[in-house]
Amino acid sequence: MTFFGKAVHVSIDLILVSTCLAGLKRNTGLTPKLDTFQNLTVREYMAKYLSLGESVYDYSVATCGSSAYFVRK
Repeated sequence: MTFFGKAVHVSIDLILVSTCLAGLKRNTGLTPKLDTFQNLTVREYMAKYLSLGESVYDYSVATCGSSAYFVRK
């Protein structure tokens, strides 16, 4: 597998982890404690990373909600 293929694979895995964390936040209210990061730049990028997961989560819920294959119970 090429370097580009591995980079895409790792990127998709990171997005999936962020989406799972967004689902955890929406269902339980638990969220990672970003204050533990001393570096402000790392803290900023972690906030953006978690925001990306929430966007993917929202898009997935909206897509499934408008699909005929899913029903709310």
